Amino acid sequence: MLNVGRFSAGGCSGPTRRSFLKMGGSLPLLLGRPALAAPTPPARAARAKSVLLVWLWGAPSHLDTFDPKPDAPPEYRGPFSAIATRTPGVHVTDLLPRIASISDKFALVRSHVSSQSGHPDGGTVALTGFHEKPGPVQPNFGAIVARHRGRRGDLPPFQSVGRGIIQDSVRIVEGYGGGTFGKAWDPFQVVVSNDGSVNLPSLNLLDGITPNRISDRRLLLHRIDTARRQLDAAGIADWERSYQLAYGLLSNPKAREAFDVTRESQETRHRYGYTTFGQSALVARRLIEARVPYVQLNWSQTVEAITPAFDFGWDTHIYNFEMLMDRHCPILDRVLPELMGDLETRGLLEETLVVVISEFGRTPKINPRAARDHWPQCYFSLWSGAGVPTGVVIGRSDRLGEHPIDSPITPLMVGTTITELAGISTRERAEMNVLSGGRVIYDLL
Repeated sequence: MLNVGRFSAGGCSGPTRRSFLKMGGSLPLLLGRPALAAPTPPARAARAKSVLLVWLWGAPSHLDTFDPKPDAPPEYRGPFSAIATRTPGVHVTDLLPRIASISDKFALVRSHVSSQSGHPDGGTVALTGFHEKPGPVQPNFGAIVARHRGRRGDLPPFQSVGRGIIQDSVRIVEGYGGGTFGKAWDPFQVVVSNDGSVNLPSLNLLDGITPNRISDRRLLLHRIDTARRQLDAAGIADWERSYQLAYGLLSNPKAREAFDVTRESQETRHRYGYTTFGQSALVARRLIEARVPYVQLNWSQTVEAITPAFDFGWDTHIYNFEMLMDRHCPILDRVLPELMGDLETRGLLEETLVVVISEFGRTPKINPRAARDHWPQCYFSLWSGAGVPTGVVIGRSDRLGEHPIDSPITPLMVGTTITELAGISTRERAEMNVLSGGRVIYDLL
């Protein structure tokens, strides 16, 4: 089932019941107004026609996953064993046997560093390359790719899939969206439940306007004018974007189908697993199939691992080993190979850049609560697709996993590399005034 705000839509049969759009503004496609200006098309072909960023929100431990230290003292190495992968000489922990079997499909980076140790500010740095203070907040890598590609077709070019805007228990991640580009370039939120039902909360229809009446120009103008008077503080660009997306999705069954996992076989849905991350990954794969330029697949909405009312992020200050063994790693080890395999089987991986990353890592030394705390000095990522060299390891950490020995890689380098592979040149980044001072990770090109 696909829910557009409070409007439920099936597949090709179209909308079936009353819907509301409470945002007010204008609908360029209907009212003859120009769409938001699209930038000049890329000057050269992009190796990555789409980018899929798998965001492990909350920060998993590198020692307990992709950078084990079996020879370190017990207060560092933890309880898990190191197992061989398909990449000669490269090991991961025994929590990830299926991912170990596909290590030849990705590049493993073990030398990331960040300047921030808190979640929301660390998330901003990881997703924009820059600190959020003193500001202004820079655009998310997804917003950069989306603006460069422009708005083509009926699907938004930057989509965030999961349970909502990423945050901790206190505040959202400031760098989740458009930043200096404005809210018009925030990601389109796709909210997924563990049963695969999808909600598109930003597309609520105007009060009194149903999908089968959306072509009534006079009625639509009246509703828009009423809403505009009520909500005149909002920016016109945001209104135009909202209505453009609403109309495109409501009027185009093929566009709506991209969000509808019920069109997948029960076998496929079972392979991904009936968890929020599993079903979100399936939605993300469908969006990549629909050639959405940038999709951010979120492990969770909040970082907290076991706090009541939150959704099991990777922030494991307590019960780190229990959570990783019983929940987090089994889910990741199930979903990631399925996602990668499906992309490859469907011929999408060659033109899709997949990046698996978090905001930082966790302390190599186990804390007094028998868990691990925040550690921005060293963490990991996985890269695949779009011609990225695979079956390789980039960067090394020291014997305790505390610091990189060589090739320290910053979030700014991550964003620069993503945009480079997405076809945005140094000159174009300068013209867009983004990622200033960034350099690419040459080993990934």
